[in-house]
Amino acid sequence: MKKNTAVVILNWNGRKMLERFLPSIVTHSKDVAQVIVADNASSDDSLQWLSDHFPSVRTIVLDQNYGFADGYNKALRQVDADYFMLLNSDVEVTAHWLEPLIAFLDEHDDVAAVQPKIRAVADNGAFEYAGAAGGFLDRLGYPFCRGRLFEVVEKDQGQYDTPLEIHWATGACMLVRASDFWTVDGFDGRFFAHNEEIDLCWRMRLAGKKIFCLPSTHVYHVGGGTLPKNNSRKTFLNFRNNLTMLYKNLPDDDLAAVMRWRWFLDRVAAMKMLLLEGHWADCKAVFQARRAFRQWRHEFRTASTSKVPSSSLASFSLLWQFYIRGRKHFSDLPV
Repeated sequence: MKKNTAVVILNWNGRKMLERFLPSIVTHSKDVAQVIVADNASSDDSLQWLSDHFPSVRTIVLDQNYGFADGYNKALRQVDADYFMLLNSDVEVTAHWLEPLIAFLDEHDDVAAVQPKIRAVADNGAFEYAGAAGGFLDRLGYPFCRGRLFEVVEKDQGQYDTPLEIHWATGACMLVRASDFWTVDGFDGRFFAHNEEIDLCWRMRLAGKKIFCLPSTHVYHVGGGTLPKNNSRKTFLNFRNNLTMLYKNLPDDDLAAVMRWRWFLDRVAAMKMLLLEGHWADCKAVFQARRAFRQWRHEFRTASTSKVPSSSLASFSLLWQFYIRGRKHFSDLPV
């Protein structure tokens, strides 16, 4: 039976992005999926622009800004579809971008989510930071991608064009099976934004499902459309949510050692932000994030006893490989 797919774009004050990218999304998706814009209580004229220019696009209007995580949860509760394509408003799609992803889920019942290859709008020959050709986690919980290690982003020369099981798919462009999404209760709304898709994919993997990247199809992502780099709020959310994700999903035997290392390494990162980069607000945000994590971690305690599949984390430290061994590309890592 043919599956019903919905492309759901979560919007917050993104009229300019919608104006730039929604036309191609509608054009290249209309034959295979319904396009929906879920508005997170925007204060700009996004809804009026949609009404004037795309009256046929369904809108879901939320009563306040719930962030990426709970915004999607609340919107998707109102969407009847077998597959949800979660798509950022700053993504440019290509012809036939969606059909291979749908076919992949159709053919692989054990796969919960799949992403395409993500290139950068600003440099369409390079991977994009948030997702690239599939995401992974090192042994201490640091995310990295095929095509991006820390700030080093590779040119796309076809080196990662093989389909591959990955640790996490980017929330910028993720096709997820609705039944698997709701089996794990969707995103953790408490995260608000950042790391929520990694946490989601980790929990779906714990439930026995797989996550894949299918590089035969690709899209282009602006990235940083909501919060710019070196934004202290973004730093706070990334550090708090990453620690929380580890606390939720690592088994106790691994958790203690990882948290000891992170206690030290997070402080090193904060000092680097202050002394080498001159970003006092970001440095302060790291300590605020650790304090916030300590204050709410009791809410997540029951989840930390879950057993993690052996393939959920890489066996190496990305920091060691990148800074000590000088390995700057994914293909250089011992994976």
